[in-house]
Amino acid sequence: MIRQLNEIKDETLQKINKAENISQLEDIRVSVLGKKGNLTNILRSMNTLSAEERPVIGAAANTVKESIEMSIADKKEEILNSAMQAKLDKEYIDITLPGKKVEIGSLHPISKTAIELVEIFASIGFSVAEGPEIDFTKYNFDYLNTPVNHPARALTDTFYINEDVLLRTQTSPVQIRTMLSNKPPIKVISPGKVYRCDEIDATHSPLFNQMEGIIVDKDITMSDLKGTLEFFAKQLFGPQTKTKFRHHQFYFTEPGAEMDATCPKCKGLGCRVCGNTGWIEILGCGMLHPNIMEICGISHLEYSGYAFGMGIDRITMIKYGLEDLRLVYENDIRFIQQFIGR
Repeated sequence: MIRQLNEIKDETLQKINKAENISQLEDIRVSVLGKKGNLTNILRSMNTLSAEERPVIGAAANTVKESIEMSIADKKEEILNSAMQAKLDKEYIDITLPGKKVEIGSLHPISKTAIELVEIFASIGFSVAEGPEIDFTKYNFDYLNTPVNHPARALTDTFYINEDVLLRTQTSPVQIRTMLSNKPPIKVISPGKVYRCDEIDATHSPLFNQMEGIIVDKDITMSDLKGTLEFFAKQLFGPQTKTKFRHHQFYFTEPGAEMDATCPKCKGLGCRVCGNTGWIEILGCGMLHPNIMEICGISHLEYSGYAFGMGIDRITMIKYGLEDLRLVYENDIRFIQQFIGR
């Protein structure tokens, strides 16, 4: 039986040495050490041996079993290491090659301008108010003292959903809602998207961004309005910026005005951007019309206020020297990347 054990050992070790994968190795283990394996059968037949032979054969059988198990374990490790090395060789990466460039993102220029405008007015006490982009006609026109026959109310100028609901043409409805739901003092700005039936060209878009502001309190005067907007212009374009106000009719202000600032490109000397005038139009403004205050339940005899509004897109074009509004809406990454760090 000792000879039979040695034969099993030698034959099994040879098979283990020739095994090429884990599956073959497992088949060898089962054929020798499994329930019906060669070595297992010998161990089961030990009850036929004499008392003197059993310990001798038992010790020899255990030695053979340990030798086979160790050989299988060593071969398994060898096969696994070999497979890992083959995989590493196949997935080899040349670390001396340049890596993939990580693109650095940037805020859209309109977003950058909007944030800057909010920060400027927030620094002097304005809070931000928001409202729906789909609104009622009464908030967009009626409560703003805009007559029924005004061109802005025509189908050619405004996107109507029905007679009473539309896409807001300005952020002024936010101011109306604020005055209807709050008592003075009121001091808010309202940035957001607005919609008008404009043809797309270098200076117009059916969707654009606007920001309006309003103050309602006691003893508010035109000088307060001018002082606030002059501060804003200097913060945005630089301390050398000058402003001037021209009378203009707005149905929701009385008196109304448009504010010009010295051209930030030529510093007021005159250039192609400002039409060689040295000035560029920035926004519209004026004192709140008494009718609007009364509609919102605020006595114009006790309170006064002013309002102003500007196109964020237009301010963006002026600030960055852009000549075509379509550039900011085309989503060309080459254009957007120009504003990284600016």
